Amino acid sequence: MDDGKPTGPKAKWWSRTPQDGAPETPLSGPSAPASTGDPSADDASTGVPATATVPSPAHGTDAPPPHAGPETPARAAAPDPATAPPSAPPQDAAPPARPLHEPDPYSTPPYGGPGPWAPAPPVQHPVPTPAHGTGVSVPPAYGADVPGSPAHGTAVPPPYTGPGGPGFAPPVPTQPQSHQAGHPPMTGPQLPHPSSPYDPSQPSSQWLQYDPWSTARQPLSRPGVPLGPGAGPKKNRRGALLVGAVLLALVAGGIGGGVGAYVERNGGITTVELPQAGRDSGGRAPDSVAGIAASALPSVVTLHVSGDSESGTGTGFVLDKQGHILTNNHVVAPAGSDGEISVTFSGGETAAAEIVGKDSGYDLAVVKVTGVSGLRPLPLGNSDNVRVGDPVVAIGAPFDLSNTVTSGIISAKDRPITAGGEKGDGSDVSYVDALQTDAPINPGNSGGPLVDTHARVIGINSAIRAAGSGSDSEDGQSGSIGLGFAIPINQGKRVAEELINTGRATHPVIGVTLDMAYTGDGAKVGARGADGKPAVIEGGPGAKAGIRPGDVIKRVDGRRVHNGEELIIKIRAHRPGDRLDIVLSRGGKDLAMTLTLGSASGT
Repeated sequence: MDDGKPTGPKAKWWSRTPQDGAPETPLSGPSAPASTGDPSADDASTGVPATATVPSPAHGTDAPPPHAGPETPARAAAPDPATAPPSAPPQDAAPPARPLHEPDPYSTPPYGGPGPWAPAPPVQHPVPTPAHGTGVSVPPAYGADVPGSPAHGTAVPPPYTGPGGPGFAPPVPTQPQSHQAGHPPMTGPQLPHPSSPYDPSQPSSQWLQYDPWSTARQPLSRPGVPLGPGAGPKKNRRGALLVGAVLLALVAGGIGGGVGAYVERNGGITTVELPQAGRDSGGRAPDSVAGIAASALPSVVTLHVSGDSESGTGTGFVLDKQGHILTNNHVVAPAGSDGEISVTFSGGETAAAEIVGKDSGYDLAVVKVTGVSGLRPLPLGNSDNVRVGDPVVAIGAPFDLSNTVTSGIISAKDRPITAGGEKGDGSDVSYVDALQTDAPINPGNSGGPLVDTHARVIGINSAIRAAGSGSDSEDGQSGSIGLGFAIPINQGKRVAEELINTGRATHPVIGVTLDMAYTGDGAKVGARGADGKPAVIEGGPGAKAGIRPGDVIKRVDGRRVHNGEELIIKIRAHRPGDRLDIVLSRGGKDLAMTLTLGSASGT
């Protein structure tokens, strides 16, 4: 049954031809009114009624859906010949015209499918470019007196008469009207909302010429700026440049920081080579500290002593090629009579040693090693030639640190010192007329050599003065404060020769008993001696010189004597048989006399 709807193939929207005088029929609901059936309004070329019912577009087509609001006109839309089935031409229609062109076997537009019957598309009417950011107005209704309007005989939709009055163009929906019944959502691109009427007197040269064969695209509001979903006016590039500058600064800062950290940790990107002096021959001036040490070290040894109840470490030096080594008595004392003594040379060789002789009064001892070759004796100097201020070098093993070298000067001479006295009876007290030095001497230096600038021994390091009465080490020994004392080598040589030759040392004496409790200035001869014996031994050196009990000795060889210990030290500094000039006070008068020193066996 023919209900007035087209049954022929629908043409694409670009091949639809408006019918002359066929007004657009507004839609009043989900469906449009039927065609009037006026055959004069039919297009002779296509057979499509001018006022056919507007079908709902299928998904994916390019035609926008009609506005479904109240009193909204809808333009007559031709069916798509590619999708609609062909319809029979009306009975009173003219015979079909011959096509202007032969069918194209390759279906090349515009002469291929939907067929050679499609005329050329209508001319598009550009509108003026609206203000920036506003939509583009739609072209005026067909039939208006404007250039490029359709010629007579073509259907022109009537003007809009709905709300808003003539000239008002209803807005074209830009979003799918899926909420209205009978109108499926739009899937193609949407036209912007019109914002200004068409002015034919101001044609816009910015509009591109419509090309029906190109791909579908949106109209241009500004040249080169497409409008569509997600598109808009050209963004300001200043923000992008600022973001780019910030990113570049961050990257550069990160690279710079990484390079700086690498340079700081590794000392540079490339390998750093610092200038350095070349190797020299190793020679030093003989009188320099290095020259003195190089010459003296091979003759210095370290002694490790162990006994039944105690052990200790000290230093010594080689006296001759037979293996005799001189050291302090208090260094070897822990060995007792059956202890062990080990000697380590500067090169690291070790050997066992035996005690040859010792003397507590002089605090000296001699030990001997056997089976050792290549020994280098250390030359001996003359302590009488030493002057205050002379440079000296001390060598030893402080706190068991072998081959330690320190340097300083002679701070003073003839310093009377005493050491020992642990027994309480005075038999182990050492009396030394010592050389004072500021060369650092510490526990372990005892028995080591104090040498001059010619690497000759001028003293044997024996004692140090500690700060205060306390100690700053675990073993009760304190370190150096610059007050060290050495036995003059002249005294040490004599004692060492006696110990090597006889195993015992002799002490010079004057044959008197001194009052050690006297607090006055000088050394006072006691009233009585030990065990009730006389204070002045009969036939002794003192009795022969004329010394009497109660006399106060004030000078020895022109040097002042302040107490009994100093007198003993002055006497011990000489050999038995030496002559001494003394000055004493008796009954308020000073008397001068000369005596010859006697000899006593040491312990």
